[in-house]
Amino acid sequence: MKVILTYGNPRHLPLRGLTSNFPDPKLYITMAEEKKKKKVNYASAWTEARKIIWNSRWRLLVGSMLMLISRLSGMVLPASTKYIGDDIFTGKNYGLIKWVALAIGISTLIQGVTSFALSQILGVAAQLAITNMRMRVQRHIERLPISYFDSTQTGQLISRIMNDAEGIRNLVGTGLGQILGSVVTASIAIGVLFYLNWQLTLATIVVLLVFGGALLYAFKVLRPVFRERGEINAQVTGRLGESLGGIRIVKAYTAEKREELSFARGAHRLFRNIAKTVTGVSAISSFSSVVIGAVAVVMIVIGGNAVQAGTMTLGDFLMYISFTFLLAMPVIELTSIGTQITEALAGLDRIREVFAMTTEDDEDAKRQPIPSINGAIDFENVYFEYDAGVPVLKGVSFHAEAGSTTALVGSSGSGKSTILSLVLNFIQPSRSGDTLVPMNAKHERDVAASGDEDKSVLAPGKIKIDGKDLQSVRLRDYRKHLGVVLQDNFLFDGTILDNIRFANPEANFDEIKSVCAIANADEFIEKFPNGYDTIVGERGVKLSGGQRQRIAIARALLANPRILILDEATSSLDSESEALIQEGLNNLRQGRTTFVIAHRLSTIRSADQILVVESGEILERGTHEELIDMDGRYKQLYDKQYRFEQNLFVNPGEDFTGEPPQALAQTKL
Repeated sequence: MKVILTYGNPRHLPLRGLTSNFPDPKLYITMAEEKKKKKVNYASAWTEARKIIWNSRWRLLVGSMLMLISRLSGMVLPASTKYIGDDIFTGKNYGLIKWVALAIGISTLIQGVTSFALSQILGVAAQLAITNMRMRVQRHIERLPISYFDSTQTGQLISRIMNDAEGIRNLVGTGLGQILGSVVTASIAIGVLFYLNWQLTLATIVVLLVFGGALLYAFKVLRPVFRERGEINAQVTGRLGESLGGIRIVKAYTAEKREELSFARGAHRLFRNIAKTVTGVSAISSFSSVVIGAVAVVMIVIGGNAVQAGTMTLGDFLMYISFTFLLAMPVIELTSIGTQITEALAGLDRIREVFAMTTEDDEDAKRQPIPSINGAIDFENVYFEYDAGVPVLKGVSFHAEAGSTTALVGSSGSGKSTILSLVLNFIQPSRSGDTLVPMNAKHERDVAASGDEDKSVLAPGKIKIDGKDLQSVRLRDYRKHLGVVLQDNFLFDGTILDNIRFANPEANFDEIKSVCAIANADEFIEKFPNGYDTIVGERGVKLSGGQRQRIAIARALLANPRILILDEATSSLDSESEALIQEGLNNLRQGRTTFVIAHRLSTIRSADQILVVESGEILERGTHEELIDMDGRYKQLYDKQYRFEQNLFVNPGEDFTGEPPQALAQTKL
């Protein structure tokens, strides 16, 4: 059964985690229709495994040599049983005892030293490989598009980075070394056994072949189960992370019991998976014990008759018994190693899935560099859909001059934040069912000349920066010129200084103090006992909402951006604090292209143009005075806001009134 975690449409969660709406557990953990377990793609997994082995080849080579020395030393004891049985006790040559004992003692010492060195060399190699793999996975995931993070839980990503790489220790650690040692030991043992009694050896090999066939079948059954365990663990970890991250909401709605049941479901599902694997591995181990017993029965019956018939000496029989168990031990080791390798390959297969995803850097390699920008932004008939067939933006077109301020107002869910996400290039224009073929210049001229609506090409539209298609320029170059203050102000668990400097690690302390003064953050920072070295806690939990907001504004100022995004940047400030930083924000906007979703009309009034967005379309556009004179939707929102007392702000972007009159809809530009 597959667990599906649902938390609503990802576009409503700027940062994954619990928001103001906390669903019932039945809504976010449901049991879907049972599906066939996904098989491990061994071709893909082995491709990654070969890279890991090759990178650790020198350590593996030294480890293999030590393993051979250790295994050869371990054969001295079973080989000495022939001399003990035939020469010492049967031949009564007791003078050999000290020499046999000395040989056994030296070989045991060599075996102990090489085993210790082996564990050190291969153990370090395994941990180094795990560390490198984790860094590779983290580096790749960090560069994936925003859409991937919107649809994947943070806990699952953490599991991919930390847990899936753990199985590598079985490839470059003791796993491969044990396989090599077991193969060498088994090969030598079989040769000796054939030399001593080939009939008895053939019977023994038949039993072992039956055991080998059973192993192959068991591993084939267990491989998908191991892979599923990684998926379940990631899902349970993801849900647990959200629950702990939203602990205030959990406690506010006394939802501890619901979260307990939610985690219990996932934990029990993980338990059932582990129980299944434990049962399978236990069955294999038990079957191996039966095989050893069967080999012992065959050996006693056939070997005992051979001694009785005089075709084998007592020493030969004792040596045969010793080498038979020497052969059985590698077989048992291969059982354990096979399980570990299976688990490692399942983890590598999941890692390869991540590596197969195209990163933003991969896309940038095909695009043009853009070392500097002026900041002019153009939307040309832009469409966007989060869900296929449900357009959020419908043919949005506007021009924002470099250095100008564009304000977005409208009802909640009208598409304002989506427009800002497109400006940030977090998402790209999309339109289901379209050909995604851009119109050529001749086609555009023909359509413009005819005055008819073009229906032959359903392109999602274009966003341009300084006249260049945003999809044709390097994303990393473009984002270097952006400064952002979003609705949900994320702060890292560190000092205030570290959080502000995050936008520009090279900034000096004077520059940081300057931007804090503009953002009016210095007045509360300097009141803390530790000042700028104050720890803010996870997500800035030790600060108030307004304080987090001002630190986020200071961080954006420090980036010195050409394009500034203010998504309700003053929403968490009181009127007095907003008035204090408004002048600083006005100064900051000078010479910078600024997009604003404002909570207060004071910011909207000073904008160079205001776009009134409703149902994914621009109904009205113009300056504050022009829109008031139009007596349309903006005037309606503006008047409604000032019907309330002065300290009650009704955000035009969050208006609760119904749809605008049909007549007003005709004012769309």
